[in-house]
Amino acid sequence: MKRDEFYTFLDSWENIHILIDYLIDYPNKIKDLIVIGLNDSKKQSWRAIWIIDKVHEKKPQLVRPFIPQFVEALTFTSNESKLRHLLKLISLNPIPREKLSFLWDHAMTEFTNASRPIAIRVHAMQILFEISKTIPEFKPELAQLIEHQMEFHDSAGIRSRGKKLLAKLYGSKKI
Repeated sequence: MKRDEFYTFLDSWENIHILIDYLIDYPNKIKDLIVIGLNDSKKQSWRAIWIIDKVHEKKPQLVRPFIPQFVEALTFTSNESKLRHLLKLISLNPIPREKLSFLWDHAMTEFTNASRPIAIRVHAMQILFEISKTIPEFKPELAQLIEHQMEFHDSAGIRSRGKKLLAKLYGSKKI
């Protein structure tokens, strides 16, 4: 399948599962879909990243090599749906060491932005937690930040993930 042919499949939700299976069978084609997802402003670009997320659910090893590109895409991605999936994919994979500082700042901004959708904020919180596992000095700051967000910008998603992460940060099951 050529890159242009992906657009035909991306135009219809009925074709999405066919495309997911195709990418798992032909992983060398994932790069073409990622190019569409990261470099295109058409509606198909969000669908392309959504499909990459679904491929990751089935075969994460096929998507993992592209994590550095997803991190770079955070600097120019304005579509909130695409941003949600990029943050999710980043949060579920090892974070490139050279990107820790950028990701900490970016995730901090996203997590504390009350106007952002809850899913974006929750994935950003998870990224902050993953970074704190690599840089333990960040744990006290992150715990305070999560507590603050739970108190002043509460939602079911923030509260649920926040409680789980606080338990891990404090080293117990109960807060």
